Amino acid sequence: MTGEDEHEKTAPVTTPLLSPGERPTLKTMSRITGLAIATVSRALSDAPDISVETKRRVRECADHIGYQPNRAGQRLRTGKTHVVSLLMPTEPDIMSHTAQLISSIASGLHGTPYHLVVTPYAPNEDLMRPLRHMIGTRSADAVILNQTMPKDPRVAYLMERGFPFATHGRTIWADQHAWFDFDNRRFAELGIAALARRGRRHVLIVAPPLDQLYGQDILEGITKACQIHGMTPLWLKGATSDSASKVIETAVSAALEETPEIDAILCSSPMSAITAIDTAEQLGRVIGRDFDAFAKEATPLLTRFRREALTLHEDVAKAGKALACAALQAIEDPKGPRMSGLDIPHYQDPLDAPSPDL
Repeated sequence: MTGEDEHEKTAPVTTPLLSPGERPTLKTMSRITGLAIATVSRALSDAPDISVETKRRVRECADHIGYQPNRAGQRLRTGKTHVVSLLMPTEPDIMSHTAQLISSIASGLHGTPYHLVVTPYAPNEDLMRPLRHMIGTRSADAVILNQTMPKDPRVAYLMERGFPFATHGRTIWADQHAWFDFDNRRFAELGIAALARRGRRHVLIVAPPLDQLYGQDILEGITKACQIHGMTPLWLKGATSDSASKVIETAVSAALEETPEIDAILCSSPMSAITAIDTAEQLGRVIGRDFDAFAKEATPLLTRFRREALTLHEDVAKAGKALACAALQAIEDPKGPRMSGLDIPHYQDPLDAPSPDL
């Protein structure tokens, strides 16, 4: 029987309050749990030779007394910060997609020694600046990138330096790094097909920036599907799905007035869809009668705004957890295979729903 096993059998978990003025330390946790200080430290570090039950006891104790590791000392001892950084742009309209991605990545790291830090950057900021700072200061053990470009300079920079990372979206080097992506080409094909089934022929596209790979995927999917279904795509000028609501409103209003035959709208985000639908309605058009709208969303926000809107679910929670696992694997096994995954969407068209009388 090991010393650790003896402690587990003879020292039940207790959670007394700290003495007046006492700071939560490894020594405090050793006293509370009855485990050796070294065992407590290794349990917090998720050491493989420490049992799951011991790790649970130690973490429960840490939560109870508010223990936070001295990360400077931890970094000196292990060379690790136990931080995974998510680089996110500061968008003008923060919607549930962003919040859910952050939440799901954090959930994927739960129960590990790692925690998530969100590193924001402005849309017009040098993309490399926050990355260079992070690697120069070694303030994280891995990074997760969002909104990737085909030849993303951030990915090239990280690959050149062998720094652990994962991307939400693919690049031309997808076979060499960890990633998770949503099949946006398939989303576009399903959207055009659904609009065509409703007799629509002229579709206004509120697309992502075309310098991003998922924007190019949507472009290819729409182009192919419109050819198949005999529809005419009209690309929104002067705005993208990432633009501020006011910018989208102005651009959509101009498009509808310039091309009154537009009878459908396809959007790559719920925020842009809400703005586009609202703009069309301000011009006197009725959704479901004069036009239909199709978009993807992570939570049922758009359908609560307008029940007539056609929506496809994007499982952002699945993406976040997969990215967390991919980042951890890149840290722990830098020379091993890279995790990757493609979420292929499915659309249940209400027109296909069986009659309640059947």
